[in-house]
Amino acid sequence: MRQIAVLGGGAWGTALALTALRAGREVALWAREPDAADAIGAGKNPRYLPDISFEAGIAASTDVARSLAGADAVLAVVPAQSLRAVLAQAAPHLPAGVPVVLCAKGIESGSGKLLSEIAGEACPGNPTATLSGPSFATDVARGMPTAVVVATQSEGMAADLAAALSSAAFRCYSTTDQTGVEIGGALKNVLAIAAGATLGAKLGASAQAALVTRGFVELRRIGAAFGAQPETLMGLSGLGDLLLTCASAQSRNFAYGLALGRGEALAGRPLAEGVATAGIAARIATEKGVEAPIIAATALILAGKLTIAQAVENLMSRPLKSEAD
Repeated sequence: MRQIAVLGGGAWGTALALTALRAGREVALWAREPDAADAIGAGKNPRYLPDISFEAGIAASTDVARSLAGADAVLAVVPAQSLRAVLAQAAPHLPAGVPVVLCAKGIESGSGKLLSEIAGEACPGNPTATLSGPSFATDVARGMPTAVVVATQSEGMAADLAAALSSAAFRCYSTTDQTGVEIGGALKNVLAIAAGATLGAKLGASAQAALVTRGFVELRRIGAAFGAQPETLMGLSGLGDLLLTCASAQSRNFAYGLALGRGEALAGRPLAEGVATAGIAARIATEKGVEAPIIAATALILAGKLTIAQAVENLMSRPLKSEAD
């Protein structure tokens, strides 16, 4: 895999493009805006990575056909709710059989489909893969040590993609449990909002720890309902990502929850994928008969149908039971 194409000129798209460049690949990046493409090509992303200067070498363009030409793998690094539209634009220009690596974390809010399902519909001639794990774009862009996981149903392709993207500071593990990786990445965003709200509302460190722990139980239950492997959810894309995003304001989802708990204005805040995912995650849990009261409460709070105080009262007054249940 000599040439990597990146769809998306945001913080994460730029960071992953840099990762591929540092791994010795030729990198082409598609961005929506000419100013962004010009800046990235010159070693800056002032909108999304304002304090970071990086090496030049990324061939950035607003021409999707040009960016995809000759690609051996394509990293789709756009928000989950925009993925379908971007892939529809890109599909006519995708080289046949080239893997599309999904790098967002979410579930399509309208359909309830995983991102691999969306990509399968939009790009039926291309296999899909998923990249996920505990990683902040700023850390990756600065070349700080990071470990992630790449998942696809083909063991060989997963290993090839992991090798193509790995470098001295970016270590990729591989797995064939793509569903588990997707579920872990999507649901941890919802739980990060809940953890941030707990801290913002000054409910205490004990409450935050309990919420994250019991939230992880819900994540594993929903994952099991999808057929995810338990070890995947205990790994980088599940527990690892949950630990990162539930403990740092660098996480957009945690920061969103923090502002929510403090009663601050939420309009205009940076995109938090968990906001769109919460409602559909709660609906999926109900449809699959999975008990997920924390995810359900988070969805109701975000929808303005429940206050944080009411959510706490409801959760604390639930019937007592064995922790193993």
